[in-house]
Amino acid sequence: MKVQPKKHLGQHFLTDKNMCRKIANTYGIHENCARVVEVGAGMGALTEALLERKDLDIQVADVDTESIVFLKENFKTLEGKIHEVDFLKTDIVQFFGGEQFGVVGNFPYNISSQIIFRCLEYRDLIPEIMGMFQREMALRIAEKPGTKQYGIISVLTQAFYDVTYCFTVDEHLFNPPPRVKSGVIRCTRNNRKEMVCREDLFIQVVKMGFNQRRKTLRNSLKQLLSGMDTTAEIFNLRPERLSVDDFIGLTMLIQNHQTTQSTEVE
Repeated sequence: MKVQPKKHLGQHFLTDKNMCRKIANTYGIHENCARVVEVGAGMGALTEALLERKDLDIQVADVDTESIVFLKENFKTLEGKIHEVDFLKTDIVQFFGGEQFGVVGNFPYNISSQIIFRCLEYRDLIPEIMGMFQREMALRIAEKPGTKQYGIISVLTQAFYDVTYCFTVDEHLFNPPPRVKSGVIRCTRNNRKEMVCREDLFIQVVKMGFNQRRKTLRNSLKQLLSGMDTTAEIFNLRPERLSVDDFIGLTMLIQNHQTTQSTEVE
């Protein structure tokens, strides 16, 4: 039995075993977390390479029924650990009963950014994310301030994870070959488990800034800055110039202003 790659699921099955091993060996057991969930296992090429590592406790998740049947038939050692679930919608706490786990995978391109944001929601449970993305997306997540590629997903991911771009994967190693190159990144949770500012406001500031990235922050954040002193140099900058810490500092300025305004109204 073979699984037919499905375009609507963004499936491109990696076929090169050496590359699969290279990806599997990139997982670094950050914070001693040997429990791993592979998202989008497909025909199990990466699964097989992960199982070669005897230091990992592996479970797999896939939304494709055909893939689930194939995996259950070919990976008997994973009995009870193969889940037909949508990673974006399921309660991922269930995989290891509330214990921490890493997330790995050859992620479907059409939902790869959503997988990152889902992991961010559960960052307390996920010390490491290691996976393959469309190369452009991988570079964007890992990008540093000062470039056009640096954006919302860069800031929000790097707020909680240190991101390393590991290597590029060529198109011909897949079935069917994608039209673009792929890139593998590794994200390891940093020490910023909690925000010193309101997290919802931080996210709002980042999104508003980049949604009008050609404008200075004084203009793109105008809705949040009513009545606020905006003479500080940071308001003259465009969002791609700000580091994560800069965005946190800016959010604190806005938060303190909002708190002061609220107190004055009372």
